[in-house]
Amino acid sequence: MIVAATIPDDLTNRRSNRMFFRTGMAVCGCMLLAGTARAQDAGPDADVSATDTMEAYVETFSEAPAELDMIPVPEGSVSLNGEEVSVGPFWIAGTEISWDIFDIYAFGTGGSADADDAVLRPSKPYGAPDRGYGHRGYAAISMTYLVAEAFADWLSVRTGKTYRLPTEAEWEYACLAGEPPVSGDALGEHAWHWDNAFDATHPIGSLASNAFGVQDMIGNAAEWCTGPEGAPLACGGSFMDKAEEVGCAARKTPSPKWQETDPQIPKSRFWLTDGPFMGFRVIREP
Repeated sequence: MIVAATIPDDLTNRRSNRMFFRTGMAVCGCMLLAGTARAQDAGPDADVSATDTMEAYVETFSEAPAELDMIPVPEGSVSLNGEEVSVGPFWIAGTEISWDIFDIYAFGTGGSADADDAVLRPSKPYGAPDRGYGHRGYAAISMTYLVAEAFADWLSVRTGKTYRLPTEAEWEYACLAGEPPVSGDALGEHAWHWDNAFDATHPIGSLASNAFGVQDMIGNAAEWCTGPEGAPLACGGSFMDKAEEVGCAARKTPSPKWQETDPQIPKSRFWLTDGPFMGFRVIREP
C-alpha cells in the first residue's frame, strides 16, 4: 500500500473537479425525480417513473477519507447480441472503485477486525499492484473477477445493502445512457486510451461524465462484468487499448496470458500479474 504524507495540489484540484461533477449528479438526480429532462437522457426505452424514489448518495468509510458516489439509473432496455434486454432500475458507482476504498477491503487499511472478516479477501501481492501508475485517487487494478465479486460481498455485509458486479447488459445500458456511442474527438473527453493515456491509468473522475452522470465507463481500467451464464467479461476497454478498441461495446474474455508471468503453482486466485488494465465498479439493487 502506498500512503501519501501530504495532499499535492494536483490532487486537491482533482477533488475540486469531482465536487463539480458530484454537484452535477445531484442536479441530475433532482431532474430524474421530477421525471422531466432525465427522460430524454435515458432514451425512449427508459422508465424514469421507476426511479422516483431513488436518489444519488455517497458511501463513506470511517477508516480512510474515501467516498463512493452511487448514481441512480432508470429502468430501461438495451440491445445486446441481437436481443432487447430489460434492465434496472439500479444504482451504479459513479467511477471505478479506487485504491482508497479497495485497500480498506483487501488489507484492512486503518481498520480493525469485525464481522466482515468472514468475507473472502485477497492475499497480499508480491509486487505493487498499482504498477506505479498512482494509488490514492486512482482505479484499483490487477485483480481477478473473484476478488471483484468478493469486494461487492464485503460492501454488502458492511452496509446492509445489496451490491454486486453489473451484468453485461446493465453495464452497457449504464455506459450508453440513452445516447449514441462516444467516438471521434469526443472520445478523448470521456476515456483514457492508448492515444492519450501515455501507458498508465489516470485519476478516477478526471474526464467528462455521460448523460447519467457516470464517469470512466470506457477506457482507463477495463471493468469486470458478469456475462451470459455467469461468465466473467472485461468491458469498456482500457488505457492499453487503441481508440477503436474502447467503447460501450468493447469486450474481452479472460485469458491465461493475463497471469502468464505468475510464478505460483497454481496461479493466484486473486491477482493478475499481466492484467494491469483490469478494474471494476459495483451496482446496487433497490
